[in-house]
Amino acid sequence: MGVTIDLVLALHIIGIAALLGGVLAQLKALRAGDATVTPGMLHGALTMLVTGVALVGLNQADDQEVNNTKIGIKMAVLIAILVLVYINRGQKVSTAIMGAIGLLTVTNIVIATVW
Repeated sequence: MGVTIDLVLALHIIGIAALLGGVLAQLKALRAGDATVTPGMLHGALTMLVTGVALVGLNQADDQEVNNTKIGIKMAVLIAILVLVYINRGQKVSTAIMGAIGLLTVTNIVIATVW
């Protein structure tokens, strides 16, 4: 079970990297007013959702303790990210929208690592 959890965790981190990498890749375009929400950002957010739910289930099945409050907050932040990314997919977005996506993503990373 440990190997499966580790593999799903690796996929979860890849999803985070795709989302945050998409935001960082748009920084230059953002200054020019041409930033767009890329398909990779949407796929990264969806990967985070699917693997995050799988991680909770796998950890519970392995009789490990799961902090449901932490998971609930991370899920709420991820849903906000998904809404922003899905609504604006393929479109040019303002600095506020791209900033919100980036800030929420970093917030999710900080919650995961510090809490």
